[in-house]
Amino acid sequence: MNLRFLEPIWHIRGSLPLPPNQTREEAFDRLMPLFQTSGTTHERSGDTLTFLKKDQEAQDKLSIIDRGVLHIDQQPTGAVLRYRMASRALLYCFLAPLLFLAVAQVTVMVAAHQKASAEASGASDTEDKSKEKERELPQHPIDKALGAPAPELPDTDEGAEEEEDDGPSPTPAYVFAALFVALYIGGRILEDHLIKSLFRKRLRGDDKADNGSPMLSA
Repeated sequence: MNLRFLEPIWHIRGSLPLPPNQTREEAFDRLMPLFQTSGTTHERSGDTLTFLKKDQEAQDKLSIIDRGVLHIDQQPTGAVLRYRMASRALLYCFLAPLLFLAVAQVTVMVAAHQKASAEASGASDTEDKSKEKERELPQHPIDKALGAPAPELPDTDEGAEEEEDDGPSPTPAYVFAALFVALYIGGRILEDHLIKSLFRKRLRGDDKADNGSPMLSA
C-alpha cells in the first residue's frame, strides 16, 4: 500500500539556492558540522549526503530530525540544495491528538454506561424506599401520651444526591488533544522555516549560525 501521500505529516522538504560561485564541495563542507554531532552517522557521495541520527543530544540543532537526504542539483541559474528529512517527533505530535480523542470517546461511553446502570438500579430501589418511608418506627408510650409526633425514618435522598457521581469526564483528554494539535502545527510550520534558515546561514558562512536553534530542539 502506497502511503507516500502521508509523508508530509512528518517529512520536512525544501530547497534553497547556493551562494554565487559556491561549489558542491564547499557547500557540503560548510554543512558538515551539523552532521558530525553525537549520535549522527552520515555518508557523502558526490552530490548527495545522507545522514541518520540516533539518541541525539538536546543541543543538536537538528535533534528532532531522525534521518534525511541532502542533494545539490545543478541548474542553469545556479546550484540548488534540496533536502528531505523525517522526524518521528512530528509524527508523534500528529498521532497524539487522535489517541486522546479516542480516550475521550471511550470515557464518554463509560460515563453513559455508568449513568444507565445507576438509573436502572435507582428504579428498582424506588419501590423499596417508598415502603421504608411508610413504615412507622416504634414510639415510647410516654411520648405517645404527651402527643409527641411519631418518629420518621431518616431521609437518605439528600445523601444519595450528594454522593451521585456523573462518572469520568472526557474534558482532560480534549485538553491534551488540543495542546498536541497546537504543538504539531507550531512545530511543523516553524521547524521548516528554522531549518531552512539554519542551512542558509551555514552556506553563507554566517558566524551566528551556531546561535540558531529549531523550536523543538531545546
